[in-house]
Amino acid sequence: MSAFVTGGPDLPLTGERTVPGLPEENYWFRRHEVVYQRLADRCAGKDVLEAGCGEGYGADLIADVARRVIGLDYDESAVAHVRARYPRVEMRHGNVAELPLADEVDVVVNFQVIEHLWDQGQFVSECLRVLRPGGTLLMSTPNRITFSPGLDTPVNPFHTRELNAAELTELLTTAGFRMERMCGVFHGPRLLELDARHGGSIIDAQIDRALADAPWPAGLLADVASVRTEDFDLIDAADRNIDDSLDLVAIAVRP
Repeated sequence: MSAFVTGGPDLPLTGERTVPGLPEENYWFRRHEVVYQRLADRCAGKDVLEAGCGEGYGADLIADVARRVIGLDYDESAVAHVRARYPRVEMRHGNVAELPLADEVDVVVNFQVIEHLWDQGQFVSECLRVLRPGGTLLMSTPNRITFSPGLDTPVNPFHTRELNAAELTELLTTAGFRMERMCGVFHGPRLLELDARHGGSIIDAQIDRALADAPWPAGLLADVASVRTEDFDLIDAADRNIDDSLDLVAIAVRP
């Protein structure tokens, strides 16, 4: 979901990717960024592929700790953008349904992408193929239960199929992965305060502005721009009801 604003002269914000540095987009950017930050240590000293890297900020964050980072995206403008802005990332153009690699990486990162794909099973099988034995898949996706509650069609028009935790687990294990951990992204105390300030949901307040194509109230824009990654909690499914999470975060291993 996006605020439908522009991400810069070379990389428009379409709703399919999140772009840093925009006040209206900051909530979604921080909600995505927190997963990169909290799982970056899983990439330390490893050869990493980010399949569907979008704007590239996450791949560059991983490059702080990884031995090698390969970025892949189908959008040629995104590929050019990443090459120009994030030279530490080995950027490639290609289709995530047919990953242009052999079994040469230790970690596949795939955050906020699977919900955009038509053939999710094919993609997950490709992730398994390119991983070395014992390699790890790190995947996040909006939780269908809370992102599009009670709807047969996703709220975001760019999403093809959203998943709940059970469906994501089934998708990964059917392809041959072993589930190591399932976590959820939740609002922390400060974001719960902002929810209360904006009619119960700062998410709904943003979506209403986007759908209405109306100016942002100054208070809402200031609060959205103030959101930090530490305002989100990443909690294990064993410690909180995963069905209440905003986003699902799966850690799975190739046997």
